[in-house]
Amino acid sequence: MARTPVGASVAAPVPTPVVIIGAGIVGCSLADELTARGWTDVTVLEQGPLPAPGGSTSHAPGLVFQTNPSRTMTSFAAYTVEKFTALGAFDAVGGLEVATTRARLADLHRKAGLAASWGVRAEVLNPGRCMELWPLLDEAKVLGGLHTPDDGLARAVDAARVQMERAEARGARFLDRHTVTGIERDCGRVTAVVTDRGSFPAERVVSAAGFWGPVIGAMAGVDVPLLPLAHQYARTGAVRQLPDALPILRHQDRDLYFRQHGDRIGIGSYAHRPMPVDPLTVPAYEDAPVMPSSLAFTPDDFAPSWDDATELLPVLARSEIAEGFNGVFSFTPDGMPVLGESRELRGFWLAEAVWVTHSAGVAKAVAEWMTDGRPATDIHECDIARFEEAQRSPAYVAERSARNFVEVYDVIHPLQPLEQPRPLRTSPFYGRQQQLGAYFLEGGGWERPHWYEANSSLVEGTLTRDDWSARYWSPIAAAEAKATREKVALYDMTPLRRLEVTGPGALDFLQRMTTNQLAKPVGSVTYTLLLDESGGVRSDLTVARLGDERFQVGANSPADLDWLLRHAPAAVQIRDITSGTCCIGVWGPLARELVQPLTRDDFSHRAFGYFKARQTYIGHVPVTALRLSYVGELGWELYTTADLGLRLWDTLWAAGQPLGVIAAGRSAFNSLRLEKGYRAWGQDMTAEDSPYEAGLGFAVRLDKGDFTGRDALEAGRDALDPERDGLDPERTHRRLTCLTLDDPAAVVLGKEPVHVDGVPAGYVTSAGYGYTIGRCIAYAWLPTLQSGSAVHVEYFGEKVAATVAEEPLFDPGMTRIRK
Repeated sequence: MARTPVGASVAAPVPTPVVIIGAGIVGCSLADELTARGWTDVTVLEQGPLPAPGGSTSHAPGLVFQTNPSRTMTSFAAYTVEKFTALGAFDAVGGLEVATTRARLADLHRKAGLAASWGVRAEVLNPGRCMELWPLLDEAKVLGGLHTPDDGLARAVDAARVQMERAEARGARFLDRHTVTGIERDCGRVTAVVTDRGSFPAERVVSAAGFWGPVIGAMAGVDVPLLPLAHQYARTGAVRQLPDALPILRHQDRDLYFRQHGDRIGIGSYAHRPMPVDPLTVPAYEDAPVMPSSLAFTPDDFAPSWDDATELLPVLARSEIAEGFNGVFSFTPDGMPVLGESRELRGFWLAEAVWVTHSAGVAKAVAEWMTDGRPATDIHECDIARFEEAQRSPAYVAERSARNFVEVYDVIHPLQPLEQPRPLRTSPFYGRQQQLGAYFLEGGGWERPHWYEANSSLVEGTLTRDDWSARYWSPIAAAEAKATREKVALYDMTPLRRLEVTGPGALDFLQRMTTNQLAKPVGSVTYTLLLDESGGVRSDLTVARLGDERFQVGANSPADLDWLLRHAPAAVQIRDITSGTCCIGVWGPLARELVQPLTRDDFSHRAFGYFKARQTYIGHVPVTALRLSYVGELGWELYTTADLGLRLWDTLWAAGQPLGVIAAGRSAFNSLRLEKGYRAWGQDMTAEDSPYEAGLGFAVRLDKGDFTGRDALEAGRDALDPERDGLDPERTHRRLTCLTLDDPAAVVLGKEPVHVDGVPAGYVTSAGYGYTIGRCIAYAWLPTLQSGSAVHVEYFGEKVAATVAEEPLFDPGMTRIRK
């Protein structure tokens, strides 16, 4: 995890007036981080009194559990622990999560693996050791626990106060009792913050207003997709013979957590109904009975949780609830923070939906972003631009955010789909897929077939898996992969993002933005990368040149569109055409036999080579055909408009019947792409990784002219070896490495720690079973290792033997694609 030492000054002073809205833990942390980097013209505006202004920070119970399925969030929490410890505002009492069910105990082993992957100390304990740490537990109920000795309690108000004092000593000013009433702007840029006590000019404004974020965003004309929710917290009366310095405790089987308050115990519950709060109705500090973020306790909602608490901690039966409140804090549709600068209003930044656990880490990342142009930690999961348009409706934000509250302590499988609202986005083939018995999972709002029950008769032999890896999986995927390798299959590629880039200067613009050479003839297709200024991989793209100044760009997320729009000159138009178009991947050794009779154009290898594009017709349907293959077989991506999509599917389906065509899903697709070693951005590489480390040096052309990130790559050129894909193993400490599991029956899914010589040395990114090669494939970030080296992947506490392999594992000569 990339971290800067606490309090380090890493950027030269740059005079720029900054206004931060909100002096809670995030606003104070950000002011401290900015001023430490030389940005001293910082004003923090707060509507309440300081140092405890009455927002979520003022009532937060302060539990910090660092381990998270997101490496980024763990990094934020780890920095928060490090910094707050240095500030004297963190008590490392440790953390204990207990399991009272077999499913939870298994999940604790999985969490221990996540901790090892991300560098957090953790150990799964037996019931006896749990009792030593928490003697009040009912040992008969506890099957085991996860102990994290470096977790503990953040004193959020103290941490905010100390950071406020540090920032003030460097020149920042904090003004309480200033209620923001408006955001001024000019020509698409923020210019000032208006309060009930005057206006404050600013070149940059950061909304760190917590659950008031949507109110501030509305003033700026910027959507802030979060929902304030009330969360119940209670304190018991005095508990006799309560030991000192108990670890923080989580009983996630009942959606509960516990912490010590002297001779009392605090209990927080996520078990109750979601309680949405309209931030416009929250009272001002003077009008609130306690504070704006503290609502009246609702005992009936807490009653079931009290029963569950006394069942786990029988001593509580002799106590009672002495006090409680319903505290307001923020949830988003995906449970992650909302960070970054708005493109609609330049200079207006968000640092919202951030809990105390991650506060200092988030503030550091945002400060780096503002001063250096990029955070050192990958933040794509938190980027303000990550949400699809369909995920920004108030109804969607409310429904999904409330569901995230309900699921906050649930055991969530990495493939587990959203339950509602579904279906939201469907391709034109959705009806046909349903007829074929498609099993749909969800991503980006899209319904995505993972396999088809219509192919069940193709399953050969018996394939079994452990319970965890068998969720959201079917042996039908193996049959679909086999059919793709042996015959031909249709894949719905509609959810892949498509951008149209046109206008004078479109080529020059894309050349400056990406790494590969795009100055090729019309009809060429190029795989290329988007880098940030430091040379980190922001995304990977497939660019088809359809005209002199017309390009179709295959991208990954809404953030790619946002990035390109931020940098595009006025003459270049960029349009997201995904929703108005669709795509079918036709792949397999019989792909040409299927497609050629349907078109008058020559689809032979000589006439239509690999990584080429042309506009043609398939039957009655106009298509843009790209000869690409993400599965390692001959074939094409066929694009058309959404209104003609069903006709295209039916045309291909009817023509393919004599050839044994099938529809195949994402499960087979992922298996096939792993066998070919094709990377998945966001899983295998992010902005923290260089192209050379990720094995993507082939997509970089340092000699083509200037492009974003080129200077950073050039500066490190002494560590590059052109003879070895730009990577010198003696000078590079890490690389994305292909592993195969030694046991053909073993499976891992991703994010597991990889042990080298018995010590955790890296972690798995993508993983899946390679049905063609007959074993599980895992890609992992590891120190440079020789092919054939033995390693172990930790899966639910078991060490699974694996071997470093040369890639690609399938068809290294590319003979199946280029024919």
